[in-house]
Amino acid sequence: MATSKTQKIIDDIKGQIASGELRPGAQLPSTAELREQYGVSITVVRGAINWLKATGLIEGVPGVGVFVAERNG
Repeated sequence: MATSKTQKIIDDIKGQIASGELRPGAQLPSTAELREQYGVSITVVRGAINWLKATGLIEGVPGVGVFVAERNG
């Protein structure tokens, strides 16, 4: 079964966090950079970012950016 564009971004970012490539506190690329990197619409990028925020893997700081969440425990 084909993976959706949104799911591909989610899987890639989750993999980078799991591997340590993106460490807690690291800033993710901007929405525009992710859109360009994956060749998708801003809606697709926002969907992936919103899902990752909802799961607690990343957190947004208004006016600053999106960062890998600190892990407790």
